[in-house]
Parts: sequence; structure tokens; C-alpha cells
Amino acid sequence: MKEQMIVSERIKYLCQQEGISYYELSYKAAVPITTLMHIINCSTKNPGIFTIIKVCNGLNVTIQEFFNSKEFIDIEYEPE
Repeated sequence: MKEQMIVSERIKYLCQQEGISYYELSYKAAVPITTLMHIINCSTKNPGIFTIIKVCNGLNVTIQEFFNSKEFIDIEYEPE
């Protein structure tokens, strides 16, 4: 669950930085708004790398820039 929250918070932060709404991001990323909102609301366990890449494109960041934050760097792998 922690990882989903970090992805969600990162998208929220980058939307704020870019000054765009979730609807605008959905359009720019070519990701359905329902899919994007499921990611933001943490109801999607694993959004998939291609969806994240599309979101990154919509946010004008590389996937490396998206995951280059303290929160992702500090994640420790915990097997289920």
C-alpha cells in the first residue's frame, strides 16, 4: 500500500508543479480519467509501467525524473 501512496503523492505534486488538473493530465497522457483517478485514490494496486510512462509524458518528465525522489529512494523491498 505504501508504494501506491507514494506514486499517488508524486503525481499530485507534479500536477501542482506543472499547474495542471487531473483532467488535463488525463488528456495529455492519453490515460482515461477513471484510470488516473484510481491511481491517485490508491485503488489500483499496480498501474503498470506503460501507464506510468504515459503519465510521465503527460507531466513532461522522464520516468527517471518521476522516480527520482526521496520517497522512492527510501522504499525497502518487503516480500509479501
